[in-house]
Amino acid sequence: MTTVAVETGARLHFGFQNLSLAHERLYGGVGVGLAEPRLTVRAEPATTIECPEELRSYIDNAVDALGVEGATVELTDGYDRHVGLGSGTQIALAALVAIARAHGKSVDPRELAPQLGRGGRSGVGVATFESGGFVVDVGHPTERFTTAPPGPGSWSVPKPLGRWTLPDSWRFLLVTPEEPPGRSGEEEDESIRTIVERADGSIADDIATLLTRRLLPAVVEGDLSAFGTAVSRLGRLNGAWFADEQGGVYRPPAGQLIDALDSSPAVLGTGQSSWGPTVYGVTNAERAESAKTAGSDALDEFGLDGTVRVVAPSDSGATVRES
Repeated sequence: MTTVAVETGARLHFGFQNLSLAHERLYGGVGVGLAEPRLTVRAEPATTIECPEELRSYIDNAVDALGVEGATVELTDGYDRHVGLGSGTQIALAALVAIARAHGKSVDPRELAPQLGRGGRSGVGVATFESGGFVVDVGHPTERFTTAPPGPGSWSVPKPLGRWTLPDSWRFLLVTPEEPPGRSGEEEDESIRTIVERADGSIADDIATLLTRRLLPAVVEGDLSAFGTAVSRLGRLNGAWFADEQGGVYRPPAGQLIDALDSSPAVLGTGQSSWGPTVYGVTNAERAESAKTAGSDALDEFGLDGTVRVVAPSDSGATVRES
């Protein structure tokens, strides 16, 4: 019997290029794959589904999409769900690939992601699963999303507009306070729909300028300070769209943590990943320990428990092992 293990890393989501119906393209995710934290999905072929209950919806979707009878699946080396690190998409795609390979099938995770309910807005999670790196995707034609998202299977995952490998020395500080998880599922869909219906189109114009004149040049030239400044600005501009839904430009207590991190010379840019509660800081290997201390101090300052990590960006996608 073949056992297949698919290992993949987290991602940061810096924001969207546009959430206004006034422009031709909607969404357009910007984010980066991370080397850590990681998760591994292991699968064996079976005639029924055997898995932990928290994985059941992922495995049901994968089995249906592949047209196989079942699988025995477990999740190891995982990280928290709905904390802004993209675990849902990574679990879904890892399960899909692991089950397919266990049954001797080849599979294109990008092609089947819509059947799993993944990649409907941002394509960053799918792209980082495929190949890691810093990713900007093309978004969707706005006319297909004017009142509600199109039905399952009637859209495809946005393709990367570009994918870049970040310098080896760059690092990301991750501070995840022990707060309620970020929005997901129907609650997230309703919030995004509300935001899109009233989003200010001029913010997207500012983001387009920021992306082409500051953020992408910083990535291509390997300018860490300029990159940190640009992703911070991207997050604040996105926060203006999200403010009414999440209680401010950043979801509390993310704003307090970000203010504290901004005062550290080891942190060159800050923001909130997705709906949080994880906040990030831009740093490098030389400043990593000082940045980690700044993250711990920020949690302590506001009486918060949580996890602090300093991680490298990924330079590759998921790995598959068979035994």
